[in-house]
Amino acid sequence: MSETRAAIKDRSATRSLLRLWPYVRPIRTRLFSAAFVAIVASCLGLVIPLVLKWIVDGPVAEHDPGGVWLGALYLLLLGLAEAALFGYRRWLVARPLASVEAEMRADLYRHVQRLPVSFHDRWASGQLLSRGTTDLMLLRMFLAFPLTFLVVNAVTILAGFGILLSQQWSLGLVLLVPVIPLVILCSLFETRYSLVARQAQDQVGDLTTVVEESVLGIRIIKGFGRHRSQALAFRELSRRLRGTELAKARLLAGLWGLITTIPELAIGAALVLGTVQVADGGLSAGTLVAFLSTALALRWPVESIGFLLAMSQESATATARFFEAMDAREEAEAPGASTGHPSGELPPGAPQGASPLEPREPLEPPRGSAPGPASAAAPPADRAPGAPPPDHRSSNAGGAELGSSSAESEPRAAGRTAGIRFEGVTFRYPDAADGSAPVLARIDLHIRPGETMALVGGTGSGKTTLTALVPRLHEVGGGRITLDGEDIAHMTRERLRGLVSVAFEEPTLFSASVGDNVAMGGGSPADLDRALDIAQAQFVRRLPQGVDTQVGEQGLSLSGGQRQRLALARAVVGRPRFLILDDPLSALDVHTEALVEAALRRVLQDTTALVVAHRPSTVLLADRVALLSEGRIAAVGTHHELLRGNAEYAWLMSGADDPHAEYEGEDGR
Repeated sequence: MSETRAAIKDRSATRSLLRLWPYVRPIRTRLFSAAFVAIVASCLGLVIPLVLKWIVDGPVAEHDPGGVWLGALYLLLLGLAEAALFGYRRWLVARPLASVEAEMRADLYRHVQRLPVSFHDRWASGQLLSRGTTDLMLLRMFLAFPLTFLVVNAVTILAGFGILLSQQWSLGLVLLVPVIPLVILCSLFETRYSLVARQAQDQVGDLTTVVEESVLGIRIIKGFGRHRSQALAFRELSRRLRGTELAKARLLAGLWGLITTIPELAIGAALVLGTVQVADGGLSAGTLVAFLSTALALRWPVESIGFLLAMSQESATATARFFEAMDAREEAEAPGASTGHPSGELPPGAPQGASPLEPREPLEPPRGSAPGPASAAAPPADRAPGAPPPDHRSSNAGGAELGSSSAESEPRAAGRTAGIRFEGVTFRYPDAADGSAPVLARIDLHIRPGETMALVGGTGSGKTTLTALVPRLHEVGGGRITLDGEDIAHMTRERLRGLVSVAFEEPTLFSASVGDNVAMGGGSPADLDRALDIAQAQFVRRLPQGVDTQVGEQGLSLSGGQRQRLALARAVVGRPRFLILDDPLSALDVHTEALVEAALRRVLQDTTALVVAHRPSTVLLADRVALLSEGRIAAVGTHHELLRGNAEYAWLMSGADDPHAEYEGEDGR
């Protein structure tokens, strides 16, 4: 993100603000109309000095009270017309600009939802929140006021100086003297103010992040008594932001003081010279009054330059920050990604897993390692009744097929490609240092249709990363993953995620009802009740409004076990064809775990599943087990085979101190 910010610094404010044109274009007629109305209203103010000149040189000089009253009426009408036109300008832009802000906020939200997980890993949520709130509010204010009045004031100043020069060119030239120093001052101010404005907006994002983390982590803060340290961190960030805002105020105050003082000196000089000319008879009193009134009418357009430039710079940095997020590349689809729906496949949005994918052409045998000690898989004794028997020809350490070398029939070829297959999969995180070892290295694994594969490994071995590759939360760095023979890289994400359902290790719920949270996985109302029963989430029916009960932010009104059961229900509600479970029972007590496992066995009969497991009870749900060690598949086999033949697996399941110690227990476990 720092590189992006450095690049933004080199972009002028004008170029940044021009990027708003696609959003402004639909309302350009209103904006141009509002600017025209404001110009007319501002120019009416320049007519007032001319009326004063007429009053002084006419009715006042001729002692005509009626003429004075008529002149006063003209002034009143001009003032009312000016006020009405400015009010009409505000009405013209209020609703359209609110729509522009809402559209930009919706686009930002929509875009952020489509950004890869790696983007969210790098960006603090507070930075995104500040871009979607305070930055967009600044842009709406800029489009409503500074943008219009930069044009209005420029036209007003030009028209005003035209009037001044036509009245008395010598005095007009005196007032033109400050133009050059004012231009230099504004250029210096723009350069310096843009830097501190950007710094302040970034600091607001950092402060938002701290507040958000403190609110979401309030239980940790209270539990560890860290109120003082969090308060100190917040105070330090607030102090930095205060210092930056004071720096902005000093810059603006300095510019405003100079912009006010220099023109005032010029007006004073013009007053002295004009008085001398009136005394010499070279200038009428009315002309001098009109000249000075016009000059004073131009004070606000000139003095407001500093204020308008400050708001414009803040808006330019807000625009740059907004487009930093919008310019981030979305998850790209491969050219020609499959969006079709072969026979038996439901369109996106339909309940998941209603029918299998159509088998594709046979693939080449995967690049596998040599068979491990537990490569000869036997039918597991703990397979649920009615489940399809596993194919014993695919249980080696790397997922390579073992069996006869005779010519294979088409059904057997299709069987080799069906299910979930990892072929030479390699993965390294995008922000990993150059030359660092990959998290996953040449993973070869085959999970046959209707089979449940348990994924076991030590902490940091890459289990969660491997499961995240299936729904393409991350993109593989090498090799490929296929579902029923079709490369997931050639599927659209919408279609892929309609086939794969995931329950993550950390259950995340949204500020919505229980039913809405579970229904995110698809399915019908009848499926909702079924999913709650499978997840043993009968507690939902005891909540005040049942499935319509609001669970609050992050679902923190529920216990950890209740949140995990709802996350599991969400994963199975749509009857997915492929199911990925990342340690789905870690927060459950042993009795609830046993009930959930019994229900899950029935679900797993009808789906192809990959289950991350840390406990033997979860492993027993699977037909086979894959041992992941140091980013590689070390062995594949049944639970009993690996207990007998693999010391590392036995150590993981037993909790013994020595991973190489011989593990002996009842029934070989």
